[in-house]
Amino acid sequence: MKNILIADDEKDIVKLLRLYLENDDTKVFEAYDGEMVYQILKNNVIDLALLDIMMPKINGFELTKKIRKEWGIPVMIISAKVDISDKILGLDLGADDYITKPFDPLEVAARVRARFRENHGTQSSSSENIMLTVREMTLSLAECILYKENQAISLTAVELKLMRLLMEHPGRVFTKEQIYEAGWDEAYAVDDNTIRVAISKLRDKIGADNIRTIRGLGYRLEK
Repeated sequence: MKNILIADDEKDIVKLLRLYLENDDTKVFEAYDGEMVYQILKNNVIDLALLDIMMPKINGFELTKKIRKEWGIPVMIISAKVDISDKILGLDLGADDYITKPFDPLEVAARVRARFRENHGTQSSSSENIMLTVREMTLSLAECILYKENQAISLTAVELKLMRLLMEHPGRVFTKEQIYEAGWDEAYAVDDNTIRVAISKLRDKIGADNIRTIRGLGYRLEK
C-alpha cells in the first residue's frame, strides 16, 4: 500500500484530491498547514507528498526543502502561483513536479501514478551496469548519478530518464512529445512549461551549452 500526504489550507481541495487518489492500494493523509505536514511525516511512512505553497506556519517551499533533505520522498507542488520563477524555485528546491491551479483532479491522479512508475523504473534500472559517456559527462545507470568532470551530480527520476534519452543519442533532435513521453511515462499533453522547466534544471546542472534548443523542433544533446 502507498501512503500519500495531501497538504493544502483549502480543505475542499484536500477532500477533492482524496476522492481521486484513495483506493484499495492507497492511503491518504490530510494536512492543512505546514506543522501538520511535519508531524505526519515524523510519525508515518509517507511515499509521496502533494503540497500547496501558500500554507500557514511553514510554506510549501520550505517544506519541500525539508522533505527532500530529511525523508527523500517524491514531492509534487500544487499551487495557484503560476509564474515561471515560482515553478523553477519549487523544482530547484527538490520538487518532482509542479501543477498549477485550477487543475483537473484526473490529471493529478495520472501524474501521481506516473511518479510511482518512475520510482519503480528507477529502482529497476539501478541494477543495469551501463555507463553512457558524452563529452565530459558520464551517466552511471547503476548508481543513477551523472558525473561531469568527475564531479557527481544528483538527478531526479525525470532528469535521469531525460539524460539517458539524450546521452544514448547525442546530436539527435528530440521533439517535445518524445521528451515528455520519455521523462513522464505518459502521452504528451501540451505541457510546454513542464518540459521547459525540466530542461532548464538540466542546463543548470550540466551547463547550458550542452543542451541546444532547435527552434520549432525540440532539443538535442551536443556531441
